[in-house]
Amino acid sequence: MAQLRIASIQLMGKATKQETYAHIRSLAFSIPDGAADLFMLPEMWNGPYEAKRFPTFAEPDRGPSWQFLSDLAKEKRVYLCGGSIAERDGDRVYNTSYVFDPDGREIAKHRKMHLFDIDVKGGQRFFESDTLSPGNSVTVFPTDFCTMGLCICYDFRFPELSRLMVDAGAKVILVPAAFNMTTGPAHWELLFRSRAVDNQVFTVGVAPARDPNASYQSWGHSIVCSPWGEVLMQADETESVLIAVLDLDRVSEVREQLPLLRQRRTDVYRLEPTRKE
Repeated sequence: MAQLRIASIQLMGKATKQETYAHIRSLAFSIPDGAADLFMLPEMWNGPYEAKRFPTFAEPDRGPSWQFLSDLAKEKRVYLCGGSIAERDGDRVYNTSYVFDPDGREIAKHRKMHLFDIDVKGGQRFFESDTLSPGNSVTVFPTDFCTMGLCICYDFRFPELSRLMVDAGAKVILVPAAFNMTTGPAHWELLFRSRAVDNQVFTVGVAPARDPNASYQSWGHSIVCSPWGEVLMQADETESVLIAVLDLDRVSEVREQLPLLRQRRTDVYRLEPTRKE
């Protein structure tokens, strides 16, 4: 049985980046060596989730937060999905996720493609496009365990993107995210189970812990779902470090028993990526 052990680190950011680095290290080093193969952090962990403030704590590619993540992966000898941070590139700012291998080498980079611009009647109003620019790449990457896909939060609402990652070989889709108190209760578990079932993959979402003093309230509830749509692990809203064991053989078993991907009518419809950064 091919197993992948994922540690979801659902954390609450601190007042400064340096304090947050120290807090993440403390949580990461609370995990015994060898207990997990991949660590995963939440969306926008190194600053407040406020669109107007993204440019103020954005960093250039390979900046301090990138280096912190690279060093942490190397120290713990794990794959690390570094959640996401605000990345500055010239006069543009992106919501960017990096993945590192156990030697601390960057093996994937995804810029959030779909910007979270919503105005829900009686609920949340938020416009990322006020300060962020969208990425343009479908992101998949190889590991010693399997090929994985990577997207960020609102990206996951667009089923075409998950299918493109699966078409490129993904058996696990990683999603750093920060659903809020309107969208979280309504759609968080529903989306992770749906994408898992539709694409017959494991889906993994890691969110920030809920900070009652923040202007943007995270739903939390970091989650792992199986290719059959089962919830294998789900946190509550508080800080936590949870480890889920993924039986990767389950992907091929489900696809063989219910051959959705083979039975698509590609003579009638098809989906293809058209643009890369």
